[in-house]
Amino acid sequence: MNLLNYTLKYLSIALLLVISIWAVLFYFNMIDEVQDSLDDGLENSKMLVIQRVEKDSGIIQRSGFSEHNYEIKEVTERSGLKFKDKYQDTLMYTLNEEDMEPFRMLTTVFNKDNKYYEMKVVSSTVEEDDLVRGLLYSLIWLYAAILISFFVINHLLLRRIWTPFYQLLRRLKAFRLDQDQGIETGSTEVKEFKELNVAVKSLVTQSVGTYGSQKQFIENAAHELQTPLAISLNRLELLAESEDLSDQHLEAIGQVIGTLQRLTRLNKSLLLLSKIENKQYGEVALLSINMLMKTLISEYEDFAQLKSVQIHLEEEALLEVAMNKDLAAILISNLLKNAITHNIAGGTVAVSISSQGLVISNTGRSVALDPEQVFKRFKKDSQAQSSTGLGLAIVKAIIDLYGFDIQYSYTDQHHLKINFR
Repeated sequence: MNLLNYTLKYLSIALLLVISIWAVLFYFNMIDEVQDSLDDGLENSKMLVIQRVEKDSGIIQRSGFSEHNYEIKEVTERSGLKFKDKYQDTLMYTLNEEDMEPFRMLTTVFNKDNKYYEMKVVSSTVEEDDLVRGLLYSLIWLYAAILISFFVINHLLLRRIWTPFYQLLRRLKAFRLDQDQGIETGSTEVKEFKELNVAVKSLVTQSVGTYGSQKQFIENAAHELQTPLAISLNRLELLAESEDLSDQHLEAIGQVIGTLQRLTRLNKSLLLLSKIENKQYGEVALLSINMLMKTLISEYEDFAQLKSVQIHLEEEALLEVAMNKDLAAILISNLLKNAITHNIAGGTVAVSISSQGLVISNTGRSVALDPEQVFKRFKKDSQAQSSTGLGLAIVKAIIDLYGFDIQYSYTDQHHLKINFR
């Protein structure tokens, strides 16, 4: 739900609440005013009838609701002296409606020639059911008219006011650290939007600067660390070729070479992780995972034979994914290498490709790994010196970069399932 409709939603709820409360207050206030008006009219009718009785006492005998709006009957002196005027609502039968209708009635007592008479004067009043129904229909029409007005104002006036915000939002969505050097903001007269533009520009400038510094550091680290490591390895390999070295010296040199080689792999893996998380692989293309998998299986055949591991590929469908070509190769390569490395002699690696993703299953230790730890950095299932403990961490970084999903499970084999959709 966009911002304008979200605002309209809460305005409509608040408006409904306000109108409902107002309707209840209006109804009782209107009923009170109607009764006050009727009571004044009844009081005036009472005075007119009494004046007529003073001139013509025969009116008392001719009174009755069948012909007049008043009725008079004689009461005892005791009752007459105690009686006080009383207004009340009542129902009376009417010929025109042929039904009981609401009336307002005044009951009073007056004295005529030392006799006391009770007089009832009535006046037709409004039917509360009709009043409530009419008020409800009016409020519904009023509520609908106000809502339509809000909707029109939202989409014509407020949308125009919010235009700078939406322009800034579109530019932020399209902004990329590895390509852009800044961001353009639109002109606006709204103070809050001006402050937002200034804040966004400052943040983007800072982010671009930080990104450039990190990128420069990674490039420098890649060169400054790899070069001395390569030189050291070359010199040690040349030293190992000397004929005057003892077996003990050769073994020591071999251990140092192994350590330097692991340090080289570790350095490369950490730099690769930094580049992935820094989003330095921007180029994207549509790739066939089937073709890539076949190529990499072919490249790992010698390694698999060395470990006495059989690789089986099952293709249920053609799987194409839009991602960086190098990262796709690193992703599949790390998964295959991990499945072969952490396998057992005579074990298998089964690869299944569907239209949604792929599953790589491998034999290995008959113990399930911790799904929460398997993708953590430097979490190794074995103590193999060749393992850096970063292979699956790199896989997870690539998966997160593209918003894919990866899950680990164990039944009788270890399974890694990737969903590319």
